[in-house]
Amino acid sequence: MRVLIAPDSFKESMSAREAAEAIARGVRAVVPGAACTLAPVSDGGEGFTASLGAALGATLHSVTVSDALGRPVGAEHALAPGAQPSTAVLEMASAAGLMHLQSGERDPMRASTRGVGELISSALDRLGEGGRLIIGIGGSATNDGGVGMLGALGARFLDSDGRPLPPVPASLAGRLARIDVSGLDPRLFEVSIEVACDVTNPLLGTSGASAIFGPQKGADRATVAKLEGFLGELVEAAEASDPSLDARAHATDPGAGAAGGLGWALATFLDARFEPGFDLVARTVGLEQVIENADLVFTGEGAIDAQTLYGKAPAGVAALARRHGVSCVVFAGRIGEGAEVLYAHGVSALVPIVQGVTTLEEALNDGPRNLERAAATSMRLMEIGNIAVHSHRAE
Repeated sequence: MRVLIAPDSFKESMSAREAAEAIARGVRAVVPGAACTLAPVSDGGEGFTASLGAALGATLHSVTVSDALGRPVGAEHALAPGAQPSTAVLEMASAAGLMHLQSGERDPMRASTRGVGELISSALDRLGEGGRLIIGIGGSATNDGGVGMLGALGARFLDSDGRPLPPVPASLAGRLARIDVSGLDPRLFEVSIEVACDVTNPLLGTSGASAIFGPQKGADRATVAKLEGFLGELVEAAEASDPSLDARAHATDPGAGAAGGLGWALATFLDARFEPGFDLVARTVGLEQVIENADLVFTGEGAIDAQTLYGKAPAGVAALARRHGVSCVVFAGRIGEGAEVLYAHGVSALVPIVQGVTTLEEALNDGPRNLERAAATSMRLMEIGNIAVHSHRAE
């Protein structure tokens, strides 16, 4: 039996690689001779660098950058100098992701993408002219419109008297008049920048960055309104500073609202090109070709619900499996409302991995063991199904 194992990460519990290894252990516990192909995937968030870097044969480089609250944190970028062109990969979540903050620390008025700019600068140190920089922008703790990143890369944010302001929403809101990008690192314009993004939200409005994603980053209703106002002021300041940037037009781009407006900043100031994160990873690792030759596909991530259908990795894996008539099982730590819609889009079974009543902490700590057990149980159920089919045919 040929089994493709292509999960995303189970946030705060397992990386995509660790999840794939746990599933493989469960499969082999029941079918020791199964040929398991491990292909960890990502849609642009946590684990993106490792997944894409491994596919490119890249080397990981560690660097210390600022987290969303300005504290030092270890992050990585991957460099594949042998790729054509030379390619660097990084994920914003490793610098300014929610994973670095406790729930009581979430403060989008003060959270910054500065560490993302520091990580980009480190990658540019090794990449060289004519290279390709790929940035995953899922899992953010920020809603700063990318000003922290731009500030780390040389931009300045000025009030009406030309005085520089700290690049965080709390300092810029109601005071920002002009954006000076003359000091941006010139190396940014010697490489192509691609953005892996799993959402299509614009920057502003009821489906924009603040309204949709602000609450999960710690914003109450009043703070959401402040953030929305700040991002609107940011667009106006960019438009007034340099109309050729098309800042207002980019605010409506699909994905402009990703990572709290980081998508807008990357497109507006760095001429970045967007692609759905899963599509980029799948194309790079040749996932469809592997699925075509598989007898069974396993995927999954921490939480599955109706929104999984919109750009999330398990839905992408299931769609490819459906195209080639291969059964696809999806594992999840939590199966939420509306997840059954996935049955119409290539998913053969949704399997929760948590057994019995447990605390969130216990579920996260026991994730690898629970996932291995769920995979083994799924294989046993398939064996029972095969026995039943063969018995019926014999009659």
